[in-house]
Amino acid sequence: MKDINPVFLEIISNAVTSIAEQMGVILAKTGYSTNIKERKDLSVAIFSPEGKLLSLAQHIPLHFSSLSGAIDVLLQKYKIEEIYDGDVFIANDPYTGGGSHLPDIVLVKPVFYEGKLVSFMVNTGHHADRSRKGTTIYDEGLRIPLVKLYSKGELVSDVLELIMLNFQMKYERKGDLNAQIITNQFGAEKLVELIDKIGFDTYKAFCGKWLEYGMKKARKAIEELPDGEYFFEDYMDDDGIGGESVLIKLKLIVSGDTITFDFTGTAPQNKGPHNCVECATKATVYYSMLAILDHTIPANSGFFDSINIITEQGSIVCASEPAPTSDRESTTQRIADVIFGAFSQINPEYVTAAGNGAMSYFSFSGYDKRTDQPYVYVETIGGGSGARFNKDGLDAVHVHMTNTSNLPVEALEMEYPLMVEKYALAENSCGAGKYRGGLGIIRAIKITPDSSDSMLVSASTERSKICPWGLCGGQKGGRSSIKIYRDNEIVLDNSKPRNVQLKENDVIEMITAGAGGYGDVSLRDKSILEKELKEGIIDEKWLSEAGISLK
Repeated sequence: MKDINPVFLEIISNAVTSIAEQMGVILAKTGYSTNIKERKDLSVAIFSPEGKLLSLAQHIPLHFSSLSGAIDVLLQKYKIEEIYDGDVFIANDPYTGGGSHLPDIVLVKPVFYEGKLVSFMVNTGHHADRSRKGTTIYDEGLRIPLVKLYSKGELVSDVLELIMLNFQMKYERKGDLNAQIITNQFGAEKLVELIDKIGFDTYKAFCGKWLEYGMKKARKAIEELPDGEYFFEDYMDDDGIGGESVLIKLKLIVSGDTITFDFTGTAPQNKGPHNCVECATKATVYYSMLAILDHTIPANSGFFDSINIITEQGSIVCASEPAPTSDRESTTQRIADVIFGAFSQINPEYVTAAGNGAMSYFSFSGYDKRTDQPYVYVETIGGGSGARFNKDGLDAVHVHMTNTSNLPVEALEMEYPLMVEKYALAENSCGAGKYRGGLGIIRAIKITPDSSDSMLVSASTERSKICPWGLCGGQKGGRSSIKIYRDNEIVLDNSKPRNVQLKENDVIEMITAGAGGYGDVSLRDKSILEKELKEGIIDEKWLSEAGISLK
């Protein structure tokens, strides 16, 4: 292998990362749906010809499960000689396509240089169409195994026709798929330009050295952790359809430069939509390690291959077909909480207290009378992030596995027959402590006369029963809730309503969870508490429940 010095290695790695970041911008700018162009529910990555991750743009951590899963399936299903210049592969299925839930459609483009396969450009976007729930994967929508959408540059029209037949908003789906195709093509052209500049031999050497560097950095960071076994467990409110609380259990084992995440004892998969396939659990572990360890470790397969993960097949963290997976993101949030909790046993300064711990979302579908067209509005709502040993938690943000933008009120009301009644911080939702947890969000949406009577809404949140935990004496964060109002009366109070038909002037209100505090609240600066009381962040009741008197 050609030698490559550390400075040149860093320069090339930044060039490759720049390509990935530019791809993300291209996808957001060319996307058709508000979900991609406004909320940026998308991710991109660049893989080596052997299927090893070289660069992962900083988008949505959970999406790495679909990106890497599709590559794994591709290399299992196709021999290298069966992959051609001009091919484009498409997939979404958790069990045959490497995906983690059906709305995330992955496109893979192999990149060739002088006839040699040199890379795979991969991206995914969340295709928000009709919201579907059920007790098996068969109820949740169209399943796409990994197949060719383009073969040697020619569209496989039968595949596209079959896919489009299963969507009601075909113009959006075609627009978003075209954006994904353009994005991968852009990345391929930029990588070829880079190889032209540095030479093929140098690029090939870079791929090997970059992965080796990631592995060495990871091993060194793990070796600095104290050897031992560390335990933590937490619960989800339910299985997503109103069942009992669901246990997520972890034993973290550190020995020298090896680390093992053992989820043995976690609850079995169930009929609710919270099941995770193994690649989603792996993505959560990888994200957590990136967040906790040395932040200069590159996010590549050298790093990720240094981590051992043990799961039980048929558990909620390693589901088997036909378990439904549509809301698997809620489970990954709790997996992240459990990992952070285990690391707090090593050193609480490594982590934050528990954040809002949910993928809180709305999904509205119906017909817009203004355009006589169907519409689907999907949005995920943030909440509080956990307090740290030296700082308050952040208010109204996505945490851990989710990282989408909010949909601006102006864009929402222009695109859909809906009105935002309220959008504000959730007062009193922060966990008390020397450093307080972040505040959750209140978002209330009203159905306007321009929406059809057949309009349906589904929504979901977590931490409505089991509050986010605090650290080192910090107190728990506030709970979440979802309520539907009709004529100013509550007609539904349920944290996971499914396909509820709403009428004109009905209002659905979501309050997301706050976050846990850090440290003894008696050590919090009284002048800060007085300021927060004056600003309405907290009130006298909150102070009383936290055991604080400002008199």
